[in-house]
Amino acid sequence: MSLLVTGLSRLVTNDPSLGQGPLGVVENAAIVLEGHTVAWVGPASSAPEADQVIDAGGRAGIPGFVDSHAHLVFAGDRTAEFDARMSGMPYTAGGIRTTVAATRAASDDELSANVARLVDEALRQGTTVIECKSGYGLTVEDEARSLRIAGEHTDEVTYLGAHVVPAGTDPDEYVNLVTGPMLDRCAPYARWVDVFCERGAFDGDQARAILEAGAKRGLTPRVHANQLGPGPGVRLAVELGAASADHCTHLDDADVDALASGNTVATLLPGAEFSTRAAYPDARRLLDAGATVALSTDCNPGSSFTTSMPFCVAVAVREMRMTPDEAVWAATMGGARALRRTDVGHLAPGARADLVLLDAPSHVHLAYRPGVPLISAVWHHGERVV
Repeated sequence: MSLLVTGLSRLVTNDPSLGQGPLGVVENAAIVLEGHTVAWVGPASSAPEADQVIDAGGRAGIPGFVDSHAHLVFAGDRTAEFDARMSGMPYTAGGIRTTVAATRAASDDELSANVARLVDEALRQGTTVIECKSGYGLTVEDEARSLRIAGEHTDEVTYLGAHVVPAGTDPDEYVNLVTGPMLDRCAPYARWVDVFCERGAFDGDQARAILEAGAKRGLTPRVHANQLGPGPGVRLAVELGAASADHCTHLDDADVDALASGNTVATLLPGAEFSTRAAYPDARRLLDAGATVALSTDCNPGSSFTTSMPFCVAVAVREMRMTPDEAVWAATMGGARALRRTDVGHLAPGARADLVLLDAPSHVHLAYRPGVPLISAVWHHGERVV
């Protein structure tokens, strides 16, 4: 069954060979979806016939958002912590332990229902690929069940046993657990291994041991790096060939040079800075240096409780000196690069049929009209879901 979506004012393809500029924008466009893939893209005047036709009515089309950093397997609520922070309390990593206690106490059904709710919430805002981490269990069994539950909702599952050292636990003993019995139990459920390489969490040597152990089990590294202050996380990520270094808020010239010269994506998470009143990453500096930049929500109950990629695009443009084109690319193709995916984040023929229609004539409206519900329709794997 083929579907022709025509009457598009603009279609962002993220393939420069198909249209104008880095976004490959096709004006007065049409797109054909056939089964689970994109079959044809081009001017509406040249569109082939299809089994079904939808007139977009002058709306813009973009690829589905690719959210490459999210923490969705959790229970509990940290409203009081947020309220206190907005009243002047600084953010530290310690609040993670509050969520750990609630997550351990929750049933599998409760955790799965919460993940499903958040994935659906993201989908209704145009996110068609979302990564999901563990990290709120911090025991062998709780981390394994977190990953198993995450895998019921997404293929992009990340082992984050090294989120924080549990209270009352010796750090070195916990690293031995994360790289030993916990990894053995968790590796079959995950594609990625991650570590929170920050003060108050894991230092550079500990992070290296965790990432190298995961890599030996076939898990590709990702790193929470340089969020709370300068540190070794970014350069360690590049050295170990990590797919992404996430946060990248406090960078020196060597960090920027490493990202620009390597294959590690700098994944920026503006929701975290928004929700903690922290300094935003300097996306302009990274882009001008030639680094690949992605945008993601960092959805979690403590420091960035949002599933809205449109919100992150708007904040990145306003606060991080990205252009609208750069922010949309980072939220789609950038996320795909951070997940090392070639089938999503773009709308060239052969790509997965993840299409979003905006209730606006241009993708620029995602930043131009912040906070407005612009998602008009979403196709996921070729099926209309919104």
